[in-house]
Amino acid sequence: MTTDLHSPALPPIVDRAAYQQQRDALLLREKAHTHEGDAIAAARRRLPMVEVDAAAPLTGADGPTTLLAAFEGRSRLVAYVHMWHAGHPAADQCPGCTYYTSQVRELAYLHARGVTYATFCQGPYADSVAYHDFLGLESPWYALDAAGQEALGLDGGFALLCLVRDGDRVFETYRTRGRGVEVMSPTYGLLDMTVYGRGEPWEDSPAGWPQPLVVDGGDLRVDGRPAAQWPRIAAGHTPAP
Repeated sequence: MTTDLHSPALPPIVDRAAYQQQRDALLLREKAHTHEGDAIAAARRRLPMVEVDAAAPLTGADGPTTLLAAFEGRSRLVAYVHMWHAGHPAADQCPGCTYYTSQVRELAYLHARGVTYATFCQGPYADSVAYHDFLGLESPWYALDAAGQEALGLDGGFALLCLVRDGDRVFETYRTRGRGVEVMSPTYGLLDMTVYGRGEPWEDSPAGWPQPLVVDGGDLRVDGRPAAQWPRIAAGHTPAP
């Protein structure tokens, strides 16, 4: 390894042929990973479903509404359940939920496949939609109170729900949480492609690789705020109360 580069650690330098040989070997593993992902998705499509209350209460831009209405007439609905810290200012709102919901932007391609996306926030509508507006989010936003959470079998944490409707009946076909919601984050996928990965201590990296981040919510903050808030503040937008 040469010593004239200034990063704290770098891979060994080889010629193109030696690099390509190892890259081709890794490609075989990547293809196997892709095929296994396809097989898991196929198994997911074969899960049974459970009926949920189509009238589960939500509050949206036009006031009280229902889970069924949140489909916007489409056959499927993907809903992210956003945690809310009642009475706390924008700087103290959930950095993880902000991280995920702020990365879901262009919905036209989902709509073209008959899928609606929406955020179900556990906070009061007036407070939480102000946060939505401050972040510049354009996706549908609903408040989900305790009765709505109970109807959906939620326990107060964050989650990703996949639902389908058959006429006026609604069924849950899949839910996930924890690292299962990473599908919403292209940031993680791109970081995983880079030489230092996510910089998190649980990662299997070579000795000397920088891993400065502790996964405690602080890793998604910059100067005390969820990182997505700073571009909005710089653009002159006032933080939500």
